[in-house]
Amino acid sequence: MQASNRQSESVLKQVANQEGIVDRYISAWGKEAFVSDTTIEELLQALGYDTSNEKTLLSQAEQRLKVDGLPSVKVVHAGKEVHVELHIASSARVSEFSWVLDTEQGERFEGYLESQVFKDTRDTLGYLTFTLPNSLPLGYHQFSLFRKRRNKPFEMSLIVTPQACFKQPELVKGQRLWGPSIQLYSVTSETNWGIGDFTDLNYLVSHIADGGGDFVGLNPIHSLFPANPEGASPYSPSSRRWLNVMYIDVEAVAEFKHSENAQTIVHDSEFQQRLHANRQKEWVDYTEVSALKMSVLPALYQTFVEKELKAKSERARAFLDFVEQGSDSLIHQAAFDALHSDLKAKDDSVWGWPVFAKEYQHFDSPEVQSYIKKNQEKVQLFMYLQWLADEQLTQVQKLAEDKGMVIGLYRDLAVGVCDSGADTWADHGALCQDVSIGAPPDIFGPLGQNWGLPPLNPYQLKVQAYQPFIDLLRANMRHCGALRIDHVLGLLRLWWIPKGKTAKDGAYIYYPVDDLMSILALESHRHQCAVIGEDLGTVPEEIVEKLNDAGIHSYKVFFFETEEDGQYIAPNQYKQQSMTALCTHDMPTLRGFWNSADLTLGKEIGLYPDEAQLNVLFEDRKTRRKHIIATLKEHHHLPELEYNETGEVIINQALSEAMQVHMATGSSALLSLQLEDWLEMDTPVNIPGTMDEYPNWRRKLSSTLQDMFDRADIQRLETKLTQARS
Repeated sequence: MQASNRQSESVLKQVANQEGIVDRYISAWGKEAFVSDTTIEELLQALGYDTSNEKTLLSQAEQRLKVDGLPSVKVVHAGKEVHVELHIASSARVSEFSWVLDTEQGERFEGYLESQVFKDTRDTLGYLTFTLPNSLPLGYHQFSLFRKRRNKPFEMSLIVTPQACFKQPELVKGQRLWGPSIQLYSVTSETNWGIGDFTDLNYLVSHIADGGGDFVGLNPIHSLFPANPEGASPYSPSSRRWLNVMYIDVEAVAEFKHSENAQTIVHDSEFQQRLHANRQKEWVDYTEVSALKMSVLPALYQTFVEKELKAKSERARAFLDFVEQGSDSLIHQAAFDALHSDLKAKDDSVWGWPVFAKEYQHFDSPEVQSYIKKNQEKVQLFMYLQWLADEQLTQVQKLAEDKGMVIGLYRDLAVGVCDSGADTWADHGALCQDVSIGAPPDIFGPLGQNWGLPPLNPYQLKVQAYQPFIDLLRANMRHCGALRIDHVLGLLRLWWIPKGKTAKDGAYIYYPVDDLMSILALESHRHQCAVIGEDLGTVPEEIVEKLNDAGIHSYKVFFFETEEDGQYIAPNQYKQQSMTALCTHDMPTLRGFWNSADLTLGKEIGLYPDEAQLNVLFEDRKTRRKHIIATLKEHHHLPELEYNETGEVIINQALSEAMQVHMATGSSALLSLQLEDWLEMDTPVNIPGTMDEYPNWRRKLSSTLQDMFDRADIQRLETKLTQARS
């Protein structure tokens, strides 16, 4: 529907507004930017609207707004007044209604509507408002409203939540904690198979705890693509509800010591040579890791079937319970991985479901259901692998708790899922697959960003009483004491881009932020899991206070926290409810930053075609180095400096350590450091905006964990950090 006059334009905008699509926003340059009608039309189409003419569009919009008696879901804070809107005709007799409220805890409340009416606005607004008890327990409750002579009751989910997210008692008391944030795949050790694994994580947690740290932060460990191992970005997962099975330590699986077949494969001299060679590689070779692990894991599964499942052992029962709890979602994941594996074996170019044969492109197809029936063993193998990953991760968090760490693991929830993986393949409308999310143009990215991730559909979220969001939180708050939410601003709004368009052709669409944050608080308390929100970039003012009130720790990066004159803010000026970091996985390391290695590398791979712009960045880096020295000197953390032949300050171990200790003295509740900076590495693990120009998500740590924790300087740094934080 091309808007040809003001009336049709207003119809388009009216419906867009109803769906949370805004036609303008404030750009990174502080100016008002406008969204084209074409973009709005395409986004409405992605939401299921027929935009061919305004009459149809209005009719559909009215249908979407129409409420059958009660809203599908109501979210309220505990102790607050519960007001519910009932959409009934003004002629309906209130005396004909009675209600029942069944709480999650098994209690039942009931009464008559007449005594609960708060305000009757049926003549003007089309609904009346009634109240419910404000002493309801936290949880997910079911409300039913009965009317005489009506067979079916009106039903509504009622979710009662805390005001704010959970914080460990130590955080409530103002203790300041520290720990490293790691990319697990990059960890090197004497025992892993060329990629960091859950045994490495166990080792790391143990030694960080011994050194005074209270957490170890992880990259997203969501499931990726076992059949397409080079699809390795942890931020483009196949599913956010399941785990990356490549992190399983094969030799630590209980079945390994009982499987002659597996031991024969692993102890073979040629296999051992491959293992040794893969450990020595500077970059993670995902294809070789997958080949090595998948040549042994099926043998462990066969041993499990023969020795545990057939014997109906306790271990078999634990697996079957896991499968039952995983329900449809686990079947989706396992069936996808099994089918993808078989199709990839026949044709190496099959990278994801969009290039499957048409009959296999959705989980619901008869052909997929037939495949699952005929290949139950293969599907169950992938369920078994998910169980092993879950089992090994559970053991790590248990060790952290046994060691007395306040948080233990903190996990990372990616902002979305890849458009070619298990979640989109088995989707039933929770995701909008005709759009992807990203960011509008800004100073650093004049073309904007398109992340290729389909977003959750805000309309469907409400229709489904937020169940997809609840399931997501539950899956990611397992086995950890904190959850970092990547791009937490997405709870308020996301930049939607119609499929096939560039990032600049997008628009913001708003989400029910108050409901989402309230549910986040409820699940946070249930899992005893603190929440960290990655709120970097352009932060709309309307969400700052909401994040603060919801008890979500802000994410503050040293290099971005400056005064108006460019000087770095003092450590004691950091917000207490925050996690601070010197660097992140999207930035150069400390040494790389100091030496401008990121700018030099960017020039080599063509990221800075404008020589003048690059020179400005090099000059800015010089200024930043001076500001760092100034702030360290002002706060009495400046070590004896070392200079090169041109008189420039060199970054050495003492300066790197001083910057980390400087941050440790700050007022933020949490301090995150990077092992790369302990090892004085200069190559980044990821360069945003690159695809094939740089091997993202593959660079390994330059030292094994065993050698790292034997170093006296690292032990000394841990002691200094612990002292500075206490």
